[in-house]
Amino acid sequence: MRETDPHRPPADPIAEGARARNQGRPRDACPYPLNSPERTEWLEGYDGIPADRAPDGPLDKG
Repeated sequence: MRETDPHRPPADPIAEGARARNQGRPRDACPYPLNSPERTEWLEGYDGIPADRAPDGPLDKG
């Protein structure tokens, strides 16, 4: 059986960003340096969308 520390943040930057948002931390609380892949992943987790994906367009009401 594996023991996990609930206070230790996840090693995955995407999960870490999602956890930060869930805990009410601000977006600028990202611990990774500017222009790093880890920062991009952290922000993807925080925002809940992949950085390389275009925003969804409006739904047609037809």
